[in-house]
Amino acid sequence: MFHVKLPGDDAMARGAEEQLNAAPVKLPKQVVERPLRQVAKRLMMALVVLAVTVLIVWVDRDGYHDNSDGGVDLLDAIYYSTVTLSTTGYGDIVPYSDGARLTNVLLVTPLRVLFLIILVGTTLEVLTERTREEFRLNRWRSQLRDHTVVIGFGTKGRSAMQTLFATGLKKEQIVVVDPSAKVIETANAEGLTGVVGDATRSDVLLRAELQRARQIVIATQRDDTAVLVTLTARQLNRGAKIVAAVREEENAPLLRQSGADAVITSASAAGRLLGLSVLSPSAGTVMEDLIQQGSGLDLIERPVIKSEVGKNVRETEDLVVSVLRGHRLLGYDDPQASPLQITDRVISIVRASPAADGGNSVRLTSAE
Repeated sequence: MFHVKLPGDDAMARGAEEQLNAAPVKLPKQVVERPLRQVAKRLMMALVVLAVTVLIVWVDRDGYHDNSDGGVDLLDAIYYSTVTLSTTGYGDIVPYSDGARLTNVLLVTPLRVLFLIILVGTTLEVLTERTREEFRLNRWRSQLRDHTVVIGFGTKGRSAMQTLFATGLKKEQIVVVDPSAKVIETANAEGLTGVVGDATRSDVLLRAELQRARQIVIATQRDDTAVLVTLTARQLNRGAKIVAAVREEENAPLLRQSGADAVITSASAAGRLLGLSVLSPSAGTVMEDLIQQGSGLDLIERPVIKSEVGKNVRETEDLVVSVLRGHRLLGYDDPQASPLQITDRVISIVRASPAADGGNSVRLTSAE
């Protein structure tokens, strides 16, 4: 029986004020003006149209007749312009001269149409905003396949995504899950789709389309949360590759039993790298270079090519460190690793370059 050690507070269990009953999906925001700025701009345009209409009526006030007192003053001009632009038209103030009527036809009527367009446009903008967002969400769901779900957008989650980006994975293929709305807003600002909610709940993971994901990265801050998330994720998706991070090494077996394909002990890994750097700073630098993708040396996983079939692992052009044969991982010095077979995959060290793998290899992180 394993006991989960609790190392401390977790980003996945933040204050209750950030926990939401629903788990809305937040797509990256399109570059548009803020709604209040749009409304303010259109209001100013409407006021300008009203002011121009008042000026026109005031200048031609002698051509208008007020049924109450006959004359038209500034207040009457404002009143007439308002009811005219709003198409109310009470009929108490009317243009009676030919010039005033011609002015109404050529100037006031177009201004009335422009005024209505401004008002109707603002109303439609508000009414259709949710419809447009719903359409984007439905299209996103229909197109999302074989994506990557990153649970936890902290330091570990961000680092994992940077490595994925270095392998050529597009931002559209990543969905971030985090209980903090502010964190998801940050992810949206970086062009990532986010889901706000507790990832231990299946309905939250379903909103992230986890059931159709190819790979899942669990980067929570608490080990017990990671176990619950792993159990839920594996139940929803039996075929996805799940990589999880834990703080305490004694909790790693429990993560594997919960369904994780690979478990990284963050504290122990950092400690080993520190110890290696103490013994040999150069060796520590090489290890740091290997786990940082896109520069210096990279670890890659690739299939065996035809020219390598039947050869010893030491006879390949790359520096092969392991051979993946079926579900067995064989070291380069294992007698069973050679000769290489056509169905094998090799893990080797290569010099990083934009086209180092030709699109056929899979770059590895420390999670491998």
